[in-house]
Amino acid sequence: MKKYMYAKLLIALAIILTVTSCQKDWLTETNPNLISTDNFWRDTKDLQTGLTAVYKAFSSSQNHALIQELARTDLAWANGFQRPSNTNPYYLQIFTNAETPINNKWAANYTTIFRANQVILAAEKIIPTLTVAADIELANKILAQARFLRGFHYFNLYHSFNEGKLPIFEDVPVNEADFYKPLQTAETVKNFFLADLQYAVKNLPPTWTGKDKGRVTAGAAEALIGQTYLYENKFDVAAPYFKRVIENYGYKLMPNIGSNFTTMDELNDESILEISYATGYTDNYNNYDWRDVASTAGLQLQFTGVSGTYFGAVAANWLIKEYRNDPMDTQDERNYTIDKTTGNKRLRKFSQRTSWSVALVDDIDMPYYLRAETGQAANFNVNMTCFWRKHTNWDLTRGENILSPGKVRSGVNERLIRLGGIHLQYAECLIEMGQIDEALVQINKVRRRSGLQLLGLVGTGEFPTNDHDNVSYTAETLKKHLRYKEYPLELSAEGYGCERNVDLRRWGVKKQRFQELAARRYYAQHFVVKDEITGNNVTRWQSIVTEVTPTDPLANPAWNEFQEAAKNYNEAAHAYFPLPNGEILTNPRLYENIVN
Repeated sequence: MKKYMYAKLLIALAIILTVTSCQKDWLTETNPNLISTDNFWRDTKDLQTGLTAVYKAFSSSQNHALIQELARTDLAWANGFQRPSNTNPYYLQIFTNAETPINNKWAANYTTIFRANQVILAAEKIIPTLTVAADIELANKILAQARFLRGFHYFNLYHSFNEGKLPIFEDVPVNEADFYKPLQTAETVKNFFLADLQYAVKNLPPTWTGKDKGRVTAGAAEALIGQTYLYENKFDVAAPYFKRVIENYGYKLMPNIGSNFTTMDELNDESILEISYATGYTDNYNNYDWRDVASTAGLQLQFTGVSGTYFGAVAANWLIKEYRNDPMDTQDERNYTIDKTTGNKRLRKFSQRTSWSVALVDDIDMPYYLRAETGQAANFNVNMTCFWRKHTNWDLTRGENILSPGKVRSGVNERLIRLGGIHLQYAECLIEMGQIDEALVQINKVRRRSGLQLLGLVGTGEFPTNDHDNVSYTAETLKKHLRYKEYPLELSAEGYGCERNVDLRRWGVKKQRFQELAARRYYAQHFVVKDEITGNNVTRWQSIVTEVTPTDPLANPAWNEFQEAAKNYNEAAHAYFPLPNGEILTNPRLYENIVN
């Protein structure tokens, strides 16, 4: 055996010497046994593998920084152990470019862009070589998906960072210098990602079926284009995109709003853009392993009321109050139930939209973590008066950790865009264009789905026999309702993270909003619930929020919200996330083009 091996080595050496004598540049030859960008991308199978990697990057929760984005708006009191303790820099409006989530969001979005660029360049190279019609069609769909995903992540970065001025990558870095790109103007960045999204509109299917369900679609691309123009307050430009999304793609409002928040009815008819997660695979990976196909960000533990004493996002008092007072339509039979004590028919305690969105201690009609009454499952105490149901598995388990013991995993899909939101954004465009009656139609479609009292004069509109609030709305009053009731109650804590901040910013009201909320005062009432295990009455101390006038002696002086935000918020410093310090320190070309 040794003689045989030596003989092979001598032959190999002779070949090497021959090659050396005949070809001096032999060191530049490519080793065919090494995988590189030159030899990996050969056919549609390789394109599919690459696209899977793009979707995997797309699924990272760091792309959205939902907890931090929520905390920097008027929707959340943010985190801490118990009110009024709060050191959250986003809630206090004192965040800097050194914050880890800001750096992670930047890096995660550019990671997805980098992977998408690999697929785009490879597809553009491979498609002209294909001869089979089915392969050409498949490759073109892969290219369209990759361009959508690149466009979406630039859309996300554009609305989140540095007034939209960003480095643009449209190639794959080969050497170190290629990783460094200068800032481009916001207009250049916007035109770049809009070109990707327009390409996706023309080349993606309206829907996918079977195992492909959940892939990005032409309808999602149209929605993002419409939102881009809405966020610039170009209402007449945005409106046709929203109208086409509503009418041309087969989307439908689900009868139950709860179909959009749990593992129930995922990828449903209302879903426009959604990240799919599952817990039935790869459960042997550690807590934050990137290969896991479940959600590993721990969102559910930061939103729920059963995770312990740490809460990443707690609904603001004004929002809790609005959820508690969301008016129901008494003509809708879904709003009635049978009283457990008397056996008589009665109206629900809270609206369906409220009960599916948040957990309130005195919601006696909706179970919470498999307990008969909401107040039995969580420690509603010391001014912790509300927890999110969104993003959590409250309908499946008695505790989040039971699903994956010792791990932070969830199979709840993240719905980034859904039809309910598009109806409301279309309504905003219509209000600004002076079409109040049609705007009411769009809003009332969303309200009627949840059995809510409709807006407008009694006996008017698309559903004249349903309860109406009997208000004659003007453009200003309807705009105010949409901003501070409809948008937050329907869409709070959802989406790709930055929507509420973008809205407050483009309306020009963010500091004013913090000042207004800082002037409000509250106190909390106690609530008694029977423990289902012991049968004993348990008092949930200070668990029902009540708003009072500033001079009311019941007002809790230690429970004021947004005091620091009202003082600290500065449009120049906090309207956008700043360029991350990681990018500033490592990119020598960042300011090569001075962008004003």
